[in-house]
Amino acid sequence: MNTLSVFRATALLFALFASSVGGAGVVREFSGTASTTTADFEVDGPWILDWRANGDFPAMLGFEVSLIDARNGKHVGRVVKISDRPADGVSLFKDGGRFRIRVESTLARWHIKIEEISEQDAKLYTPK
Repeated sequence: MNTLSVFRATALLFALFASSVGGAGVVREFSGTASTTTADFEVDGPWILDWRANGDFPAMLGFEVSLIDARNGKHVGRVVKISDRPADGVSLFKDGGRFRIRVESTLARWHIKIEEISEQDAKLYTPK
């Protein structure tokens, strides 16, 4: 198989995969070291909030993430609260909307990714 044939086969596989994903993808990413409230973002359901926190002083690390309804400023719920250790995780949300995230950070480097997923992927999600 020559290089052009390999390229065409790879492009075809990529196109088939992309069409099966159907609208899924990264909506926003946020990262930092300080406490903050993020900018608004809008998602369709289902979607996931993928987070991680680490730091140079794990015994003193604190990290809390809360979801806020951006339309009225009301607290929707706490996603995660950790202390004394680095950690990461993923939370599934079935309903879309317009949100922002409140992050409380103590000596933590954190990263949050908001990603829309397909209904099929949502069915495979199992919380830990």
